[in-house]
Amino acid sequence: MTALWHDARGEWEQAHNVAQSREGDQPYDRLHAYLHRKEGDRFNANYWYKRAKTSFFDGSLAEEWETLVRQ
Repeated sequence: MTALWHDARGEWEQAHNVAQSREGDQPYDRLHAYLHRKEGDRFNANYWYKRAKTSFFDGSLAEEWETLVRQ
């Protein structure tokens, strides 16, 4: 996924733009949640986890990134 490539390069804004471009699509809403968690905005992250029909990720950001890559 292009957004994860941007995220790995430290390009949060570009990754966020990709997530926003497919709002309503579960994998992208899940990505959106991760990005807001990484940003430190737990409230917004929780909103996107709910939209993606998943729970808040309890592991590290690196573990969540790996999970998203595998999905």
